[in-house]
Amino acid sequence: MKVFVTGGTGLIGSAVVRELLGNGHEVVGLARSEASAAALREAGAEAVRGGLGDLDVVRAGAAKADGVIHLAFSNDFSSPEALAAGVAEEGAALEALGEELVGSGRPLVTVSGTPWVPGRASTEEDPLPLDGPVGGRGRSVMAVLGLASRGVRSAAVRMPRTVHNQGDGGFAGLLTQIARQTGVSGYPGDGAQRWPAVHALDAAVLFRLVLENAPAGTAWHAVDDEGDAVRDIAGVIGRRLELPVESVPEETFGALGPIFAADQPASSEYTRTTLDWRPRHPSLLKDLENIQP
Repeated sequence: MKVFVTGGTGLIGSAVVRELLGNGHEVVGLARSEASAAALREAGAEAVRGGLGDLDVVRAGAAKADGVIHLAFSNDFSSPEALAAGVAEEGAALEALGEELVGSGRPLVTVSGTPWVPGRASTEEDPLPLDGPVGGRGRSVMAVLGLASRGVRSAAVRMPRTVHNQGDGGFAGLLTQIARQTGVSGYPGDGAQRWPAVHALDAAVLFRLVLENAPAGTAWHAVDDEGDAVRDIAGVIGRRLELPVESVPEETFGALGPIFAADQPASSEYTRTTLDWRPRHPSLLKDLENIQP
């Protein structure tokens, strides 16, 4: 299968590209910079220059492919306005990708976060939040899944808040960055809130399985660790960086503060059983031991 991939040089995307190539697929990656294009070519993929905002390039990539995996996002969380701009850009790109695939029966696999449900771990059947800081992403994903009625084999892989590799990535990676900047390994509230996690290499396998096998209009959970307490995550970070570990104000985490403070465990039991997905790489707390002081 010839697969068009957006975001193919990030932590998750680079793992997905290698997973696809290693299992007999061809990959064409959207590359915002020459450095990204070079990384794609070095991995064995073809590179097309452009960003998510270049909708003609995005449409052309989808038109020439047998399937699409969308992973790109601005990842600018510096302010609510920057986050909203990134959400809007992604929504327009997903609309362009979807319209190009209507009636083709080809797969479009997009990415979202796992939902959070008060008092229990979320499952694949729970709806995404459509309001709040990232509600726009939820609405875009639901629109993609709705394309199942228009001849697109659409699917969503819901990612936990921390996707990690070698001790870096996701919300835990942001905690590490903030700890280095502030001199405190902090967590909001009492730190009892739980974050799910997955190793990037395990997530990559799931993206391939969904691309190859998932029915139209379905959602899947790329979750290995159902929920680690944030204070435990901060504890490992603090020990590795030799910094104090303590509760800090929610505002420390900027636009993501409310999300950082939420209890959001997630289950992947249905995904594992249905697609025979078997995570085998280190858990988050073990992987954080790779953080260098």
